[in-house]
Amino acid sequence: MSEHPSAAAHAQTQADFAANLASVRERIARAEQAAGRAPGSVRLLPVTKTVPSQRLRLAIAAGVDWLGENKVQEALQKSEELADLPQLKYSVIGHLQTNKSKYVARFAHEFQALDNLRQAEALQRRLELEDRTLDVFVQVNTSGEESKFGMPPEDAPGFVKQLPAFDRLHVKGLMTLAIFSTDHAAVRRCFQTLRAVRDTVRETDERIAELSMGMSGDFELAIAEGATVVRVGQGIFGARALPDSHYWPGFAG
Repeated sequence: MSEHPSAAAHAQTQADFAANLASVRERIARAEQAAGRAPGSVRLLPVTKTVPSQRLRLAIAAGVDWLGENKVQEALQKSEELADLPQLKYSVIGHLQTNKSKYVARFAHEFQALDNLRQAEALQRRLELEDRTLDVFVQVNTSGEESKFGMPPEDAPGFVKQLPAFDRLHVKGLMTLAIFSTDHAAVRRCFQTLRAVRDTVRETDERIAELSMGMSGDFELAIAEGATVVRVGQGIFGARALPDSHYWPGFAG
């Protein structure tokens, strides 16, 4: 499902961002209530890819405190340009090449696309050098689409069992990208699959509690299925000039 059906008006002022954030948070609150979830049980992760730092400052003034970025080097650049705002937290939500793990280890607070041991090993080494730790989510390909990163659902439990060897990685949960479709049942099945994997993993590791799933166009469905983190870009910033596929195939926000 594309974000475009739920894209907000293009925010240009702090007031615009405040209005869009309020709208998204109201949608989250309604979805929490409809699902019988506790208020505040879902974290909003704003997806800030392609949004320049100058414009981000307006969003931050309106209440944005997390920045979700697909491209590591774009995220690093923003962390440097916004270094005067120490309250910001950075989540890298796109695929990571192992040779760029040094950047993630340097500045990120969270990495949501862990899907192989080479990544884990590279991040562990770099985090040791930086004397930092990193919250991570394991990415699972619940739609079975070849264009998407992430491991098959059946491989996730065995993969997670190997992660305690990497003590610099704090494994918080699982992440997925649902199929891009207007078929709500198909989208929902992706979220149900991730929740089922999480429940299996928790039988042996109770740390794995979080579910990062749902974007601007489908996060109510994700919340109904147990999402604890929703990744929202266009619902806050407005439609991008070009489709997400132009920037990154298998985009994460």
